[in-house]
Order: sequence, then structure tokens, then C-alpha cells
Amino acid sequence: MIDKRIIERLVEEKLAGSDRFLVDILIKPGNRIWVFIDSDTAVTIDDCVSVSRHIEGNVDRETEDYELQVSSAGLDQPFLLLRQYTKNIGKAVDIIMANGEKQTGTLIKAENEGIGLLLKGNKKNPEDKIITLKFEEIKETKIKIIF
Repeated sequence: MIDKRIIERLVEEKLAGSDRFLVDILIKPGNRIWVFIDSDTAVTIDDCVSVSRHIEGNVDRETEDYELQVSSAGLDQPFLLLRQYTKNIGKAVDIIMANGEKQTGTLIKAENEGIGLLLKGNKKNPEDKIITLKFEEIKETKIKIIF
């Protein structure tokens, strides 16, 4: 099986000096590799192709047979890094807390300790409220998709 650290090193090498960053690498049985990247601005198909070619150019298929997919961290994927929280300040997010409670609000702050979330008032609680959540209290955060 391909060593995840090798793939990580190659991706970091390729993305160095850009606003793109590695979010996650999954390696499944049969050497099926998924690489997820993100950006402070936008991830293009060309970015994904460039990372894929860099990996393919440095991992010999004769030694390791593998299937490789490089894509952006999709809107349906939970945040895994502080940098993802930071880039999404000002956007609506859905949060599932470690205790199962759900919160929806606008991300207003992201720091090493946790996040700030603006909860809009409603009929039951008409006042807007700002809450602070520690990362250990959060099970999952995703962008709220609004149609």
C-alpha cells in the first residue's frame, strides 16, 4: 500500500507558494487514493490536474499500481482545518455539536480555540445572539447550501 506521507509530501510540494492547501488524503484498499485540496480563493480543474500530474510523475506505477483522484473539498464535505473555517467567515454554516445538537448561523470568527457564530433571532427568540464554540464541542461543520 502506498504510504500516505509520500502523497502528502508531494501535494504540499506542489501547492507550496500558492493559496491552495491540502485538506485530506484517503487511501483505500487496492491503492485507491483520493486527494482533497482547497484554496483561499478558488480551486480549478487545472489545479487538480496539476497536483495529479505531480503525484503521477513522482510515484512509479511499475512499483505501485494505484488509482488517483484529486478534487476540491466539496461543499458537502465537513470542514477539517482551521483554514477552512477562516476562509468561510461571513458565510452561513450548519453545525452538528458533539452532543448531537444542531446549530445554524453565520460564521463570524475562527481562531485556534474555536469559532464565533451569529445566530439570527426568530419568533421564539427574537434577539440575534453570538455564541462561541470550542472545536472539541463541534462534531461537524458544513457550509449551509441555500437555493
